[in-house]
Amino acid sequence: MSGAMLEAAPIRVLLVDDQPLFRAGVRMLLSSQDDLEFAGEAGNGQDGVRLAAETRPDVVLMDIRMPVMDGIAATSAIIADAERAGRSAPRIVVLTTFDLDEAAARAIRGGASGFVLKDAEPEFLLAAIRTVHAGSAVIAAGATRELFEYFSSAQPVRPEPPEFASLTSREREIFVLAARGLSNAEIAGSEFLSEATVKTHISRILAKLGLRDRVQMVVYAFEHGLTAAE
Repeated sequence: MSGAMLEAAPIRVLLVDDQPLFRAGVRMLLSSQDDLEFAGEAGNGQDGVRLAAETRPDVVLMDIRMPVMDGIAATSAIIADAERAGRSAPRIVVLTTFDLDEAAARAIRGGASGFVLKDAEPEFLLAAIRTVHAGSAVIAAGATRELFEYFSSAQPVRPEPPEFASLTSREREIFVLAARGLSNAEIAGSEFLSEATVKTHISRILAKLGLRDRVQMVVYAFEHGLTAAE
């Protein structure tokens, strides 16, 4: 081989938030990173849906409470638009001001891949963008589980879906551990497996259940009462 290896394309990030000052700060932060590209900004959910279709970002930072269309509806619309168009939906990270936010829980049920507090350190927000884009880890897995435990009583439990029966006994064990918020390393230690083996199992589980990521696995487990499955 000659020459340097091709550099990976930057992660394109769209910001949807109704506070101009907050948008300006995030825009400056993202623009300072070589591996990130600011794809655009919108001040309400409706404009965010339109911009997402036009710019096709990799990651969307989505505020919850906005005029015209809130972040819950916008999250669902962006994912539905991508599915109708036959393309991969962007990863959506919800921006919230509360740790236990029912609106954030609803957005995650609608397809968001996690949430970040709006007063988080800049480095944490940058790490969250890179993590969710990689798809190999969940943002705040423990926080996501806590969020759904807090609000799960308000949601009726659905029956076990047919596709869950396609999981092997080992995959079911790993599913439950992942749904409880354990990382690949923690699951590997608990089950005496390598992290690579755990990652392979997680990928197969997601494929069999038609889920996008670990956060959606947590949602799936809570919706169907599978957090304590054997």
